[in-house]
Amino acid sequence: MVRPKKNRLVAFNPEISYFKPRGIPMVDLEEVSLTVDERESIRLSDLLGLSYEEAGQRMGVSRATFGRIIQRARKVIADALINGKAINVDGGNYTIVEDNRIFVCDKCNYKWDEPLGTGKPESCPACNSRYFHRVSE
Repeated sequence: MVRPKKNRLVAFNPEISYFKPRGIPMVDLEEVSLTVDERESIRLSDLLGLSYEEAGQRMGVSRATFGRIIQRARKVIADALINGKAINVDGGNYTIVEDNRIFVCDKCNYKWDEPLGTGKPESCPACNSRYFHRVSE
């Protein structure tokens, strides 16, 4: 029995989900599929420049799993660019999450954000108090 795939955490989901070469009618194009989690891996690694370790943490997967996800994504994109195919971004195993977590200090009311996947902060950056809480906005 195959182990079920774990949902990947995706923090950015733009409205745009389709790309095609200019000047070629849709009926003449082949199409490749890029999953939402594969697009997120491209955003984290290639656009934001995160390491595989850090990007994997943000997506809730191991470094090795992140490496496999981005390898598939790059292959799909390369196929589309080299062979003139349309890219349809849809599907995959993912959950939309906030990119940052927001905390407020109970002592000094300082408000700050921490990236997803970095663990609970040890103390308030302003006053070093250990009494703070997470808020949602």
